[in-house]
Amino acid sequence: MATWGGLINRYGLRMDISHSVEPVTLFEGNTPLIPAPRLGAKIVPGGHLYLKYEGLNPTGSFKDRGMTTAMTQAVADGAKTVICASTGNTAASAAAYAARAGLKCVVLVPDGKIALGKLAGAIAYGANVITVTGSFDDGLRMVREASERAPIALVNSVNPARLQGQKTAAWEVTEQLGKVPDWLCLPVGNAGNITAYWLGFCEDGEIRPRLLGAQAAGSAPIVLGKRVDNPDTRATAIRIGNPARWAEANTALKESNGTILAVTDHEIFDAYHMLAEIEGVFCEPSSATGVAGLYKSVQSGTVETEGKTFVCVLTGHGLKDPDSAVMKAPEMVTVPPDTDSLLKALDLATGANI
Repeated sequence: MATWGGLINRYGLRMDISHSVEPVTLFEGNTPLIPAPRLGAKIVPGGHLYLKYEGLNPTGSFKDRGMTTAMTQAVADGAKTVICASTGNTAASAAAYAARAGLKCVVLVPDGKIALGKLAGAIAYGANVITVTGSFDDGLRMVREASERAPIALVNSVNPARLQGQKTAAWEVTEQLGKVPDWLCLPVGNAGNITAYWLGFCEDGEIRPRLLGAQAAGSAPIVLGKRVDNPDTRATAIRIGNPARWAEANTALKESNGTILAVTDHEIFDAYHMLAEIEGVFCEPSSATGVAGLYKSVQSGTVETEGKTFVCVLTGHGLKDPDSAVMKAPEMVTVPPDTDSLLKALDLATGANI
């Protein structure tokens, strides 16, 4: 029985990267495409909803797809140190793949504005973590300039090798679904992922989905058509005011006859809870932004659902941001160690149904 060997092993000849070295891989990719019939009945009546659960990549996010190719290219280029700016997921992924490759890793993250699960990953994998008293956009500017002035490889999504790995998700969706979906819906932060998906679909054939991108209302530069100097959202992974792949995202949206819209934090967290409570899929809040955008578009009449197939990309695992999960949890009931107390707490003694 063949085993999964990672993205470069599976798709290497379709990637524009060096093949002079062994792939740097943690066997990323091959994430499940989960049917979501109960949630679909609620948000896309008459349609079919699937969830591409990228949170099951090795470090818990879609960033691993691009990091296997970026780190492999860095090794081929003779790099000894890599650097990135991050809202969290890129930092964890870069740190893990750098460790795998035997490279030093430096990550810049916004001070006090990174989810605990992501910071923990970057630290655990041995990265040199530097906090910046500014936004992600400030950090990206700094690492770009640093990589130009020092012998250090930049592994943010401005690195073209990143897109070579991330585009594979489009091929997986088509392979798993057995066809190209009518709509692909996803969060948009730095816009590397929407760019990569479109690249993948364009390289795969003439039948392509329409793209639906969603940004947090407080961090929606593409929707607004202007830079947001102080982006603000509880969906920390997409708290970005000047996306590096802005122009490419606009091209993808135009060529796919797609749409992009802003959703509030309230709408994002409603979708986040629905995914977990209705379908049992736990993603980080920002990952639910595409679902929130789809729901809002359907409710407004912008998107028709009858007979259509929708794939929503869930970019990261829920444990990336545990604080969001427990922030508004109901008060827990404490009972002594006896069954009568448990039954009383459950109201089973009076015949109540739970």
